[in-house]
This record gives sequence, structure tokens and C-alpha cells, in this order.
Amino acid sequence: MKKIIPIIIILVLTTFINNYNKVIIPRDAIRFRVIANSNSEYDQKNKKIIAKSLSTDIVEILKETKSLNEARNTLQKNLTNFEKEANNIAISNNYNEKINVDYGNHYFPEKEYKGVTYKEGEYESLVVTLGNGEGENFWCVLFPPLCLLEADEEDTNKIEYKSFIKELIDKYF
Repeated sequence: MKKIIPIIIILVLTTFINNYNKVIIPRDAIRFRVIANSNSEYDQKNKKIIAKSLSTDIVEILKETKSLNEARNTLQKNLTNFEKEANNIAISNNYNEKINVDYGNHYFPEKEYKGVTYKEGEYESLVVTLGNGEGENFWCVLFPPLCLLEADEEDTNKIEYKSFIKELIDKYF
């Protein structure tokens, strides 16, 4: 019996650790997504330029936002501005693809980012689609402002996720 208890504890902890990197974005979050026309270098470059510029604008617009409803209303009121901004960026970069900006519930596939897996599902989001929207995409969480915090960082490769339980197991086993 004494041998079974540690084995059960290890199995439970192992299960917990294996599921540790599965992150569920809360339902009261708003995502932001920019989908490239294609995976060509040209389309991906323009997606990054547009995503960065819009992210900067959104940071400014949402910086005083305190609630989900306030963030939702602010984003909806600015849809036309976001579309104008995206089109102005496209024009200044000689990018001629049609740009569509939409706010609502959209499907997001499962994605792994910096060791954390974000589950697929329907999420409230601001989605900017470039051209046919068949390329890789940029996405982050606008509210609460998870991606916006990272947008201000110089080197985002230094972010590290750790598991306290895993560290204990590594230390003692």
C-alpha cells in the first residue's frame, strides 16, 4: 500500500503537468486577428505591418478601458477607423489586396505559442482579413490586454512559462 500512494501521486501530477500547457482563454476575452492573403513573403510582410500598426492604435484606444462592455463598445465604434487605417497602411506600402474588418464571434484554430497551447473555438474578436485570407495569421488577446503588454516589450523571446509542480518533481525525483 505504501508503494501505491507515491505512484498514484506521481500519476496525478504527471497528468496535471501534461495538461499544464493547455490554456483556455476566458470567455470574457476579446481577441484580435489579422489574416494574411497568402503565405507568400510579400503577403506575410504586409500582414505584420498592418497588425503592428493596428495593435499600436488599439493599445491607445483601449488603454483606459476597465470592463469588457466598455472594450466591446470602443472597438465597435472604431471599426470604420480600423478599416481606414488598414487601407491607408496598405496604400502606403503598395499593397493592393482588399481589406475586411469585422467584429463578432469567429472561429480560431488551436495554436501553440511560446510553449503554451491555446484551444480552438469560437471567440469574440476583431478580425482583419487581407485579400482571400488564406495565409498564416497574427492573433492576440485584446481584452484583457494580453498581447498589448507584449507589444511594448523589446525582446519577447525572453518570456518563459514555468510550472511550480514540475519544478518540485524535478527537484525531488
